[in-house]
This record gives sequence, structure tokens and C-alpha cells, in this order.
Amino acid sequence: MVYVKWFLISSVWLLVFAFVHYTLPQQDIARVVGVENRRIDFGENSIFWAGPDTGQLATTQNRDVRFINAVRKKTYLLGLVRGADEVMVYRNEDTGVGWPPYFKLDSSNLQTDAEDAKSTREDPRWYVITHYGWRNEWFSIFPNAVGIRPIDDPNKFLIPWINIFLLIVMAGLSLGIFRMLQWFKRSKIDPITESVGETWDAVDDYADEQSSGFRAWLDSWKGKPRK
Repeated sequence: MVYVKWFLISSVWLLVFAFVHYTLPQQDIARVVGVENRRIDFGENSIFWAGPDTGQLATTQNRDVRFINAVRKKTYLLGLVRGADEVMVYRNEDTGVGWPPYFKLDSSNLQTDAEDAKSTREDPRWYVITHYGWRNEWFSIFPNAVGIRPIDDPNKFLIPWINIFLLIVMAGLSLGIFRMLQWFKRSKIDPITESVGETWDAVDDYADEQSSGFRAWLDSWKGKPRK
């Protein structure tokens, strides 16, 4: 039973971590090698796609999606060790006022900026591409780019200040909710539980007394032993 409990707790925290990691902004240092539009037929991975441009008619079967093709600096250990450059493909979709709350309404402008940022291996220009989401080749999942800006040093270590701030806020809110639930349990639930327990004990004692009296009454009807 203990193993089941810890398995459930671990599963919940794993889901929370995955949700937060998918939603929070991430930054890649990369050079753009091309942009394109593709006609996408949505399938089982449709949950990992955003939506059409704001103001356009939504379609559930398929639609055109903008993509940004790039080669990024590969990082390990929070950016302290860098490996070979790797290919990365970003989708470029509006989020509108939905989730995640990036309020992205300028996919067309971002596509133009990305096209203007294209460079070659011989004469690279490096940019910081801000995005959210994951890249998974098996399920054709692409991160959604939300911003692009130039950077002079491609080996610069980017500190995720926004993520740090948001995680601190989330930790504070979680601690506050936990303390509030503890107070609610101590002040509201525990007294009721104790009252119910005392009432049940009193009922149990009363039942025992009545049962004893009934047994005594039955015993009074028994014949006295002969001498």
C-alpha cells in the first residue's frame, strides 16, 4: 500500500513537472537557415498544436502552419558544457488568448523577422529564439517560437530570469495554499472529526450499557438453581 501511495504521488509530481516544463519559455541560441509553410493534417498529436492565426476561420482537419528551420547550439548541464550544433525546427503559430498565456498575435511578423535572419554556415548570424514546448520526431511535435532577437556571443550562457521568477511565485503560492489547507484542517475538519468520534464513543458506550441491561433482564428470567 505504501508503494502505491508513493507511486501516485510521484506520478502527480511528474505530470506537474512535465506541464510546467512544456509551458514555461525556453531560449535557444541558433542560426536560421530557412522558413517555410506546410499543410499539416492533424492527428493524435493535435493537442500539441496551437491554432490558426487570430481572426481566421478555424479548421480541425488541416491547415497551413509556418515553420522556422534553424541550427542551434547544443547545450548540456544547464549550458555549462556545449556539444556539436544540431538541427531544430520550430513551428510559428498564434496562441491568441488561449493557453499557454503568451498572447502571441504576430506570427506573420515573426516569420518575416526569421526570414530576414537567415544566414549560412560560412557567415553565421546567431539569434536567441524564445519558444515553449518540446521537439519530438516520433510524434511530429514541434516547439512554438514566440520571439527572436540577435545575439553577439553564441556561447553566452542565458539565465532564465523569467522562469526563475515564475517558479518562485509558484512555490510561494503552493506553500501558501498548503498552509491554508493545514489551517483549515486544524480549525474546521479536526474539531468535527473529534466531535464525531466523541459522539460515536458515547453512542457505543450507551449501546454497551443497554446491551448489558438487556442481558441482565434476560438473566433475571432464568430459573434459580435447585439445591
